[in-house]
Amino acid sequence: MNDPGWIRDLVCAHPWATLISHTAHRGLVVSHLPVLMDDSKDDAVPTLLGHLARTDAEEHELGSHEAVVVLQGPHGYISPAWYEETPHVPTWNFTVLHVHGRPEILDPADTYDVLSATVDHFEDRFPEPWRLARVEAYAHRIAPAVTAFRLPATRLVAKAKLSQDEREGVVRRLAEALESDQPYARPELARAMRDIRRMP
Repeated sequence: MNDPGWIRDLVCAHPWATLISHTAHRGLVVSHLPVLMDDSKDDAVPTLLGHLARTDAEEHELGSHEAVVVLQGPHGYISPAWYEETPHVPTWNFTVLHVHGRPEILDPADTYDVLSATVDHFEDRFPEPWRLARVEAYAHRIAPAVTAFRLPATRLVAKAKLSQDEREGVVRRLAEALESDQPYARPELARAMRDIRRMP
């Protein structure tokens, strides 16, 4: 997948990410955190914004080497029974994005901005969104315990395995199964399969 819009949509809809670093002193270090797309620059290079506890950032040796952020979009089990034809075997459909790059540590003012933008991203779905400014003094007081970063992508790996190799009728049956009330239902995965085939 190389469509910038598809990549942006995946990050916006599935911002809970895994950060992986290969450090000099601890070997592989893994953390989980929310990330956002950085819209502050009109740049052809996709850039992520994220934050994690300062102690976790130190374990990652954040900023001293390249890291990888993994984001997982809709995914799920596909039963061979759903094809209604043979031969087929079980499989797993998925969407995923790997963002490689060297994190840039942000200063306290930019860190607060990342925290505020993260809150806004999640709160904007509510009729009356809560804002970090409501506890601004407290937020500024605890912000030093957080490390925010910007990660310009030096390499992107975006993949979508959504039964693209199957006939439209088969994909439609699989999507309907994923939308049903049977085990392993995943309506969001069904929507992704329909969208990639431009099916209603």
